[in-house]
Amino acid sequence: MRSFKKDPSCWLTCNKTVGKMNVLRGLFTKSWSSDTRFDGKTAIVTGANTGIGKETAKDLARRGARVILGCRDLLKAEQAAGDISRDVENADVVVRKLDLADTKSICDFAELIYNTEKSLHLLINNAGVAICPYSTTADGFETQFGVNHLGHFFLTFLLMDLLKHSAPSRVINVSSSAHHMGKIHFEDLNSEKSYHPVKAYVQSKLANILFTRELATRAEDSGVTVYSLHPGVVQSELFRNLSKPVQIAVKVFSPFTKTTIQGAQTTIYCAVEPKLDKESGGYYSNCAPAQCSREALDDEMAQKLWELSCQMLGITWD
Repeated sequence: MRSFKKDPSCWLTCNKTVGKMNVLRGLFTKSWSSDTRFDGKTAIVTGANTGIGKETAKDLARRGARVILGCRDLLKAEQAAGDISRDVENADVVVRKLDLADTKSICDFAELIYNTEKSLHLLINNAGVAICPYSTTADGFETQFGVNHLGHFFLTFLLMDLLKHSAPSRVINVSSSAHHMGKIHFEDLNSEKSYHPVKAYVQSKLANILFTRELATRAEDSGVTVYSLHPGVVQSELFRNLSKPVQIAVKVFSPFTKTTIQGAQTTIYCAVEPKLDKESGGYYSNCAPAQCSREALDDEMAQKLWELSCQMLGITWD
């Protein structure tokens, strides 16, 4: 049996199979749409300078929201904000510096939000890195775990008071169906003993869902609801770190992948669908509830990951 530990293209093949299933499912399911407005509400979208993050931000701007693009690359973010403003009349879009690989940058971003914004109704944790060579964040965390999980965990922690103050509000964590191959390596969360780019990626995506479940439990009755999702297999810059042969395979399978607009729909669904008000902690795909892995449903694992994440970040979050 092929293993992604030895062959990264195995992961790609699995995700492309999911992509084909998405296309087939789309032939037999009704597409989702909503005219929900967000006038007077504020949203943060991380990694909104490109891909599904940019499309999510554009959709929310069309609904009347004030949208904050939290991005590491300010030049690309300003270009994205300009594109959105040209496409959306009277768009209220601003750019703020946010490097999820640096807890100081996350602190600076959160402080600026508290100083400039009276409310926060949507926090969309969209940014991510995938299948990259081994590296560490400014704080010494393995990059994929550090950015995809710990960075968003810390950002949500810092902004939670504002989210509660603005309730009803939502936190949306963009995960992946790749979490089905994931395992939380509690004995080596930082991949210091061994590292494989795919293993680290799927661990981080599983962590997104476990974080969602535990936060939903802890935020119960606060007015803050939480959701995780699989956007689909999307043609985006997320594949930029894959090898040349695998990138060629991405192009070959492109008819079975989603556009960035299509890929953003489940994020938007989790952000605006009224019926989700009472479904905090759920996992979604194709704008509908989806089945996640057995590990992703393990509440003891979710609690343990929460506690270890707090230890790694040096915070207390009860």
